[in-house]
Amino acid sequence: MRRRLRLLGLLTATLTGVALVAGCTSDDPASDAAAQTGHTTATLDTLDPVPITADPPAPALPVTVHSLDGTDVTITDASRIVAADRYGTIAQNVYALGLGDNLVGRSTAAAFPAIQNVPNVTPGGNSLNAEAILALQPTVFLTDTTIGPKAVQDQLRAAGVPVVYFDPTRTMANVTPQITAIADALGVPEQGAALAHRTQGEIDAASASVPEQQDKLRIAFVYLRGTAITMLAGPGSGADSLIEALDAIDAGTDSGLTQQFVPITSEAMIAASPDVLLTMTDGLESVGGVDGLQKIPGIAQTPAGKNERVVDMADSVLLSFGPNTGHVLAALSAAVYPQQPQ
Repeated sequence: MRRRLRLLGLLTATLTGVALVAGCTSDDPASDAAAQTGHTTATLDTLDPVPITADPPAPALPVTVHSLDGTDVTITDASRIVAADRYGTIAQNVYALGLGDNLVGRSTAAAFPAIQNVPNVTPGGNSLNAEAILALQPTVFLTDTTIGPKAVQDQLRAAGVPVVYFDPTRTMANVTPQITAIADALGVPEQGAALAHRTQGEIDAASASVPEQQDKLRIAFVYLRGTAITMLAGPGSGADSLIEALDAIDAGTDSGLTQQFVPITSEAMIAASPDVLLTMTDGLESVGGVDGLQKIPGIAQTPAGKNERVVDMADSVLLSFGPNTGHVLAALSAAVYPQQPQ
C-alpha cells in the first residue's frame, strides 16, 4: 500500500508540473543528483575570510624570500600591502592572516565585502597601472603571473617596491602552500601555519561529506562575461580540481579539451555533454540568467541545458582557492547533490 501511494504521489507531482528536487528519495545519491532539475545558487554564510587571530599580528621583518620569477626579494615593511591577482586569492590570504588593515590596494577579483573600500588597482579588469599603484606608497607588492603587464611589476621594482610573485596555480592541493608562502613573505609564519592547518581541516571535512558516486556526474564550468565572452573550462582551469573534489567528472577535460579555456561552440558543448553547468553568479547574470544561458550555442542540447541544471556561486570565492575553500566545497556539494532522507 505504501509503495502504491508513493508511486501515485510521484505521478501526481509529474502531471501537475511540480519539480521533484528536494523530494528525491532514492538510496543512490548519484541517481538523485542526475535527476535534479533547475537552478541552484551555492551560498556561504559570509564571503569574508575569517582572520586567524583577533588581534593583528606584528610581522617579524626583514625577511628574504625567493620570488617565483627567480628573484630573491627582501621585505622590510608590511604596513602598506598591495595584493593583485586574477582570482583575488592573495588579498583573501592577507586578510585571513590578520593583516587586512594593512591592505592599501587590491585587484578587481578581490571583491569580498570587508575590503570593498580598499582602492582597486585594476579597475579595467586585470591590467595594472604603475602610477596608480605607486600613488598608494606600497611597502610590498604581492602578485603572480595571472595579472600584468609584467612591465608594470618591473617598473615597481625599479622604483624600489619589493615585488613578490607567487605560484598562479589554483588547485585544491595548492591552497595551503600558498597560504604559508604569503605568510612567510609578510613575516607572520606562525599565523600562516595556523591558517593553513585550519583551512586544510575545513577542506578535509568538506571532502569527507561529499557523497561517493558510482555513476559520476559530468560537470562543466562555463566562464561568462556577457554574450561576447563565453568560455568552456578545460584542464588547468582550477575548475577541474574543484569538480574532481566533488567526486564528479570535469566534462570539458573529459571531452578532450587541452587548454584551460576555449570559446563555447555547439560542437564543444555537445561533446562535453554536462549534467550540470557550474558558473559564477555575476557571469550568469551578465547573460540574462538561465534563460540567457540557454541561448548560448550548444547549451540547450546538453543534459544540463535540457534540465536547466545550473549551479552558480559568487565570483569572489568560486575559483579563488583561498582560505574559504573548505566552505566553498561544502556549499557546492550541498547544491549539486540532493539531501538524503534521515
